[in-house]
Amino acid sequence: MELNSKIAIIGLGYVGLPLARLFATKHAVVGFDINESRVAELKSGVDATLEIDRDTLQKVLVEKLGHGKGLYCTTVLDEIAGCNYYIVTVPTPVDKNNRPDLTPLYKSSETVGQVLKKGDIVIYESTVYPGVTEEECVPVLERVSGLRFNIDFFVGYSPERINPGDKEHTVDKILKVTSGSTLETGKKINALYQSVITAGTYLAPSIKVAEAAKVIENSQRDINIAFVNELSKIFNLMNIDTNQVLAAAATKWNFLPFKPGLVGGHCIGVDPYYLAQKAQELGYHPEIILAGRRLNDSMGEYVASQIVKLMIKKGISVNNASLLMLGITFKENCPDVRNTKIVDVVAALTDYGIAVTIYDPLASPAAVFKEYKLTTTDVVPNQKFDALVLGVAHSKFLDLDLTQLQNTSSVIYDVKGVLGDGVDGRL
Repeated sequence: MELNSKIAIIGLGYVGLPLARLFATKHAVVGFDINESRVAELKSGVDATLEIDRDTLQKVLVEKLGHGKGLYCTTVLDEIAGCNYYIVTVPTPVDKNNRPDLTPLYKSSETVGQVLKKGDIVIYESTVYPGVTEEECVPVLERVSGLRFNIDFFVGYSPERINPGDKEHTVDKILKVTSGSTLETGKKINALYQSVITAGTYLAPSIKVAEAAKVIENSQRDINIAFVNELSKIFNLMNIDTNQVLAAAATKWNFLPFKPGLVGGHCIGVDPYYLAQKAQELGYHPEIILAGRRLNDSMGEYVASQIVKLMIKKGISVNNASLLMLGITFKENCPDVRNTKIVDVVAALTDYGIAVTIYDPLASPAAVFKEYKLTTTDVVPNQKFDALVLGVAHSKFLDLDLTQLQNTSSVIYDVKGVLGDGVDGRL
């Protein structure tokens, strides 16, 4: 690895910022994002994603471009022109038909292409199907820069493994898969990540192998969660507690400890579609992958139906009943609301005529409204409800006195299975 390595991180979200902060402890890093308000917040030491606390962020921030270690954040393209490593960490979503949307990757590749120089290396971390880096991104880099791939510039792929909201498994503590377009490039990229990743690295033999490894990680989790979600439906019909069954089965050393739940977010609920799309282009219909997706996508309506059944059994009039949904983010202790499946539960409950109030102390009400046109609150409501639903297991909810929010015959439904005894139902 060159001693004068200067790294540009393209995209300062849930993946890019933690990576930029980590690299900045040993390298000169320029963090680039087109979101001006996001960059302004970061310059003041504030991370709205809650991944990096103020003190940790301020320790690496620098006010001016330089060659020493530290993180400089900017929206100005020219200020990343002096870098020799460009790491792209933009999101890779799906469209309304669950087809991969590579628009952010194309645009970020155009951005990098405008400043690319001979000898530079571009590394992609965004989740993709095998072949995207070399077949989709490289042509954009060549077209915009006028440079030749593997002659003038080189590329690599190192899949992100960020777990939003997890303060234990941080980016430096998760083994990093690396790859390069040439053997020498792979070694350089591997050495770059080795300089900051304490958990170590794994140099894959090719970019396509690294891309495939990433996309199957989350597909595997999706399929396993779909299996236990199906079990929860079956055991509910048998009046058996699914969590008790899983706890008993987990006494076997090789039993996989998956739990039922709503599968959302920008990874597990999205990545399988990338692999499925590529398989279908090649003439193969991936039955297991898509079956898992269908089942997991159906869970929001299923949860709503179970809540309504419990309300009817307790004699609660469903039409115009009041219900408090605790949590709107896609996972616990994280403000990220992208692709959250709680909205599916809310939509189904609303269809039943239930008046739903959504309380989430971490989610930005403005962000939720922009994304889903749903009104939420970040303060505890001062009223009692006919039903309480724990949708997200935020730590703050576990300390909440639910009795202050209940009517005399309120239903309590625990989607996450963390409230213990005293609930009327759980997934």
